Amino acid sequence: MNTIKIEAKQAFMIAHRGVSGLEPENSIPSFTAAGNRSYYGIETDIHVTKDGKFIVIHDEQTGRVAGEDVNVEELTYDEVRKLRLNNICGWERWNHLEDNPKSRPDLILPSLEEYVNICKKYEKKCVLELKNRFSREDIVRVVEQIKELGYLENVIFISFVLENLIDLRSLLPEQELQFLVGKWEEETVDWLNQYSLELDIAHTILTKEIIDLVHANNHKVNCWICNRKEDADRLIEWGVDLITSDILEDCRAAEK
Repeated sequence: MNTIKIEAKQAFMIAHRGVSGLEPENSIPSFTAAGNRSYYGIETDIHVTKDGKFIVIHDEQTGRVAGEDVNVEELTYDEVRKLRLNNICGWERWNHLEDNPKSRPDLILPSLEEYVNICKKYEKKCVLELKNRFSREDIVRVVEQIKELGYLENVIFISFVLENLIDLRSLLPEQELQFLVGKWEEETVDWLNQYSLELDIAHTILTKEIIDLVHANNHKVNCWICNRKEDADRLIEWGVDLITSDILEDCRAAEK
């Protein structure tokens, strides 16, 4: 079992929650798998624990990925770290393993520091999603923590919450920020222009016309979550800048 190779041409490939088609999503093994491959960046998601620490997981509730169904934002960091991710991986959950979820000690929920350090070790871009609405104080702390790790210039912040990006822009005038959207609205380009944002859009609603419009306004286009080669080939033909995928990988080196 391995990634599906494509010729990405002008597009850069982002490993969605690590190589989540091969390893459990948002895990240290999935990030390491991406680090050892040609990906340009590694995408992940963070939440804030009850005691103000930053933990890597997509959902607020842990039931889908860690068995026990609890809200990570209502637990302390130490309580969250006692959980173990299910040893299940694969695009659309098609590669089910029967191992005991607790049989692999590496399947903890990673910290922000662990994620950034893996990206730094393998020289990959951090594509970091702020889940939910972060307080400005928490956004400042995320930025400061990554600064202390010496890797802020290699981070692309993304969020569905425009207010998160507005706060980030006020703190980081030159930082690469992407506005996540699940639908296309006319005012989206206005937000991109006003706050110097790039677009990160569901690939199923992306069109060549949208790409051309965003490019005409001098912004890049990322898309999620593209897992079929034929879809990626079409998006590349249209001129998309980045493709986020669980399983697709550029057959060439990450640096272009």
